[in-house]
Amino acid sequence: MESLKIKLKANYAIIEIDNGKVNAINTALVKELFTVFSNFEEDENIKGVILSGRPHCFSAGLDVVALANCNKEELKQFWSYYLLSVQKMVRFSKPFVCAITGFAPAGATILALTADYRIMGKGSKHVIGMHEFKLSMQIPELLCDVYAYYRGEKEAWKAIQNSELYNSDQALNLGLVDESVDVEDVLSQAERHLIKLINVHSPVFSLSKNYFKKGLLKLVDREIEPMIQVIIRDFDDPFYKQTLLSFLQNLKK
Repeated sequence: MESLKIKLKANYAIIEIDNGKVNAINTALVKELFTVFSNFEEDENIKGVILSGRPHCFSAGLDVVALANCNKEELKQFWSYYLLSVQKMVRFSKPFVCAITGFAPAGATILALTADYRIMGKGSKHVIGMHEFKLSMQIPELLCDVYAYYRGEKEAWKAIQNSELYNSDQALNLGLVDESVDVEDVLSQAERHLIKLINVHSPVFSLSKNYFKKGLLKLVDREIEPMIQVIIRDFDDPFYKQTLLSFLQNLKK
């Protein structure tokens, strides 16, 4: 794995995002996420997983610089694997805990929301939420659906309009995360919760998960090709291209 570190424990695995300075989400990362969750779904020795980042850094979201330099085929490949990964992670039948070890805005928020349980580290720069409107960036439909599932359509739409980001305590109050703890305790607390879930008889856990998450499962149970065509059309918009160009120029400055 180039962008993930896999730590195997007695009967579970910790998947740590390790992809450059800010753990940006690029094609290599989403390909590996799809592969790892597919493999662990079939591996009888793995009873559950934790998805984490490094201390103070879960993921800064999509790799906008890489996306700005993609051609249409590369763009299609990225979004195919990103959406397939979201589907695979939501459908994962075993216990799945997300250890949000730092900032996790935008596309990273969606990855976190695929988990059964989320524990987030405290910190002034540790935020979660969708702020794409700051760049006039279109949020793909499936990502909107996942975010609205947790916030409700009315509140999610209001939050999107204001590009609202939340610290761990605010996210806890909004139901985006389930615990807000010190960063140093995020992973250990995630392991404790995962072990508790693993101790539930696996058929009971899997069936109950299907019952309680049927709304989210229904949202992701769809063909991704039509959504990808819309995404590529949106990225091909001249205004958006100019916005990305300005963003990259500001980064260089």
